[in-house]
Amino acid sequence: MLSASFNHLDTRSSMKRAVLLLSGGLDSYTAGAIAAADGFALYALTVRYGQVHAREVDAARRVAKALGAVRHIELDVPLSTFGGSALVGDGVIPKDRSLNTFEIPPTYVPARNTVFLSLALAWAEVVAAEAIVIG
Repeated sequence: MLSASFNHLDTRSSMKRAVLLLSGGLDSYTAGAIAAADGFALYALTVRYGQVHAREVDAARRVAKALGAVRHIELDVPLSTFGGSALVGDGVIPKDRSLNTFEIPPTYVPARNTVFLSLALAWAEVVAAEAIVIG
């Protein structure tokens, strides 16, 4: 489900375009701010993948507005259907776990960023973006 349609491009044709994978967190906010400062018109993409913290999506909306994104699309891709991660409700999100381990953390969502990058690439083709920004 899209919250917006793909029916127009940025009318500021002289600007370079970038698709920003926007979670609402500090990393994607910072990456988007750097891209904007470098002269990119931002097309923000937030993926609702079934994460248990809905506040991330609310934060992404505020960040997209603060960054002056040309468009902000929220896309439902329920990776929670697969399970396999505490971030999608399959287990408990650990508190105070050791960072000195080589084990895959229970918050790892299998192939999440690969899926996100594929979606960003698809939208980048549509809007003629020359960059994809991920934090």
